[in-house]
Amino acid sequence: MSLMIEYESLGRLNKSFEDEYMQCFRELLNSGWYILGKQVASFEDAFAQYCGVKHCIGVASGLDALMLALRSYDFPKGSEVLVPSNTYIATILSILQCDLKPVLVEPDIHTYNIDPLNIEEKITKNTCAIMVVHLYGKACDMGSIMGIADKYALPVIEDCAQAHGAMFKGQKVGTFGIGAFSFYPTKNLGALGDAGAITTNDSDKKELFKALRNYGSKIKYQNDYIGYNSRLDEIQASLLNVKLKYLDRINSHKRELADIYLKELKEDFIKPVVSPDYFDVYHIFNIRHPKRDDLKEYLLKNGIKTDIHYPIPPHKQKAMEGLFEGEYPLSEEIHKTTLSLPISYGHTLDDVSKVIEVLNKF
Repeated sequence: MSLMIEYESLGRLNKSFEDEYMQCFRELLNSGWYILGKQVASFEDAFAQYCGVKHCIGVASGLDALMLALRSYDFPKGSEVLVPSNTYIATILSILQCDLKPVLVEPDIHTYNIDPLNIEEKITKNTCAIMVVHLYGKACDMGSIMGIADKYALPVIEDCAQAHGAMFKGQKVGTFGIGAFSFYPTKNLGALGDAGAITTNDSDKKELFKALRNYGSKIKYQNDYIGYNSRLDEIQASLLNVKLKYLDRINSHKRELADIYLKELKEDFIKPVVSPDYFDVYHIFNIRHPKRDDLKEYLLKNGIKTDIHYPIPPHKQKAMEGLFEGEYPLSEEIHKTTLSLPISYGHTLDDVSKVIEVLNKF
């Protein structure tokens, strides 16, 4: 029997960076400086330049990046934040943790991103912000969204956790509003633990974020704000400095694998849509099928592991009971039918060809 094709093999993925990782670790260990040092500063400068934004502030996770972005506006308690109904739970948790009210907006069934056509009807006098999610590595329709935001004078916060390097009409995500990135190990730009960052063109907010992540302090032992302990540590920053040099190569590899899926998978499967206005980086390559669970089991029996992003929509989660009114049929349809296929930097063209061969026999 042939070897199992894993959905994700982080050991295999990171093997190619091992020598550089070890060198970075030895240098860091010998430096004796492990919190908010040269590695964090270097990564912040490099990632800001990569994104095409003035400032990057390293934090402990993508969730913290979203929370600090919201905190920076000092919205009144209970204000409403518009957010897609089919996002990962962390997006909604960030709103709740800031004592704000998430208002769910249904997605475009083709792109899986928040549908601009559904945004305006959800805006009320209590709306304070729009939080978009560039899901699976596809940018949202930022032209339409920024137009709505400008019309109603609403700030935009971008959840870029799955979209490092993704673009809308040539402009990278994380540069339209305030960007919140995760560097969770499975991301296209993944650390070896939790890590995150905020991107912004606002120099005042940059200084606020730097204080909020560090106990609300700009000067040691002087605390101007009620802050957090949410610092990107030197170890993760040093590893991200290595991997950032290869991010375009990683994205290119994943786009190549995606192109094979798109061209060779039979039409029984609903595949991601492609448009010249969007540069997709395929953190996740999902297909949809009415017999998703049977398909997942069939693939596993044939030596192929897959994943589901995500099996339960946010409004159906136990933790969210009583929070949301109304129905969200598009979100539920996506969650019932979506299946994520192997598309890691560690996968080969042969791996994907094997997946396609098996899928096309289903």
